[in-house]
Amino acid sequence: MKKLLLTFTYLVFVAALSSRTQTTLDYQSKSHPVIGQDFMVVSQNTHATEVGYEILKKGGNAVDASVAVGFTLAVTLPRAGNLGGGGFILIYDKDTDKISSIDYRSAAPKNATSEMYVDGDSVKRFGHLVNAVPGSVAGLLKAHEDFGSLPLSTLLQPAIDLAKDGFEVTYDLNYVLEWGKESMLANQASKDKFYSSSQEPLKVKSNFKQPKLAKTLFKISKQGTEIFYKGEIAEWISEESLSNGGLITLDDMASYKAKYREPIEIDYRGYRIVSMGPAASGGLVLLQTLNILENFNLKEAGHNSAETVHLLSEAMQRAFADRAVFHGDPDYYDVPIEKSLSKEYAKERAQTIGELRTKDGEIFAGNLKNYDESPDTTHYSIIDSEGNAVSNTYTLGSSFGSGVTVKKGGFLMNNQMRNFSHFYGQEGKEYGNSEANRLEPGKRMISTQTPTLVFDPDGRLMMILGSPGGGRIPNILTQVISNIIDHEMSFSEAVMAPRINQRLEGKLQLETGFSPDTINLLKARNHQPENSMTMGSVQAVFLEGDTLYGVADTRRPGAMAKGD
Repeated sequence: MKKLLLTFTYLVFVAALSSRTQTTLDYQSKSHPVIGQDFMVVSQNTHATEVGYEILKKGGNAVDASVAVGFTLAVTLPRAGNLGGGGFILIYDKDTDKISSIDYRSAAPKNATSEMYVDGDSVKRFGHLVNAVPGSVAGLLKAHEDFGSLPLSTLLQPAIDLAKDGFEVTYDLNYVLEWGKESMLANQASKDKFYSSSQEPLKVKSNFKQPKLAKTLFKISKQGTEIFYKGEIAEWISEESLSNGGLITLDDMASYKAKYREPIEIDYRGYRIVSMGPAASGGLVLLQTLNILENFNLKEAGHNSAETVHLLSEAMQRAFADRAVFHGDPDYYDVPIEKSLSKEYAKERAQTIGELRTKDGEIFAGNLKNYDESPDTTHYSIIDSEGNAVSNTYTLGSSFGSGVTVKKGGFLMNNQMRNFSHFYGQEGKEYGNSEANRLEPGKRMISTQTPTLVFDPDGRLMMILGSPGGGRIPNILTQVISNIIDHEMSFSEAVMAPRINQRLEGKLQLETGFSPDTINLLKARNHQPENSMTMGSVQAVFLEGDTLYGVADTRRPGAMAKGD
């Protein structure tokens, strides 16, 4: 801290010397990160960040803190934090310079068939049938088993206390519960837990206690994955599912395993970008998009100029076109990762980009119009005092997942079965149009979750980042990374800058902050710009020299960075 104060004093002194007529202190950046020099936690929820901070302060490592944060979010951010969902984690070990990645994506029950999920022209979204076998507990505890240093009971105690003693309901929690009534009120256990007898959501500033969830967390803290996947909690999940039209059996639960995967990476203008491989297809989309963009001078084009936005949009479309056909669970489908990430292939794709927007239907043969993940995922980034880091993204699927609360356990279940491509019936009808992502027993559906690490040209860790945002996630991270590498923006401004989103087809979505002139120039290039709600919520740690910069994206309420 003393060193930091001296650095700050020196900068003020230099500023004064360089502008002797200026009598007030100004800064280059319009927004500012949390600064630390020892460790940092950034998450979407204040309680979770505080818990992670305290674990690091006790001497826990980055994985210890990530486990504590993950279980705390299951208590304090019920729309996305979870025990009944799944996700992906990247773990960086500073001593060995090794990156490990764990796939704990939800998996299909063995008795699932596509016919069960298609309802007319859409796929069922809520209820017990759309529950996939949850992976979150397996993933977090696998990370702890292989990399953790503190006892599991120590890491889960803060979450147990928050569930048992309660926490104050925020305006945001009250709002999202009102928003999520369609699925939540259809399930009696969810209705009883989150709403009054008059169907009003938890009151703002009331104390929200979850005794059943506290009991579940306590059991996990003592007996780990065994009780969740083969013991009493597995019985609760299976009993709940099978008695309400779901498919999850005790065998499905016992068969589930978190799996190590090979991380995927590229070099982007001298920076090493590392992300999660399939079934986390967001990593491939991110790296393919950056590979294509490397063929253009974005710095010269300018940040969020019409030219840069056009190039971003076109590159995003091409990466999503490949996702529509080639991305799937690698245990079931041979995903062409090496070819997808080759510089030669990216150059070929870049050469197909012209001055005008490519027409719908003229990029590849894929079609993603019928596939859309929910934006209600959550991400957190952590670095400890030894330089070890974690980038973790996990989800229930939609907000509050399927809307189903396991009655005896007090936790919500996912609705990930809707995210397969469903081929069904004798006529070979389809929903989703992707053979690679078709439903098969035990298979994991693809996901745009994209936990990511970035290393500078000297090989030093520089960024730990990720975001919620459903199908927008890889596009969000593309822009944050490009903002720093291409446009040399400050860390906070890189995160807070207005974003775009372009899928394979459809309109070009723009957050607020783009000028009418830019929008008119995009229209002249045959784009169809439309106003969008905010995109994602990047939780990131940046490193520069000996200093850590934590940036909590304010696009979602309650996000917080904290470090020492």
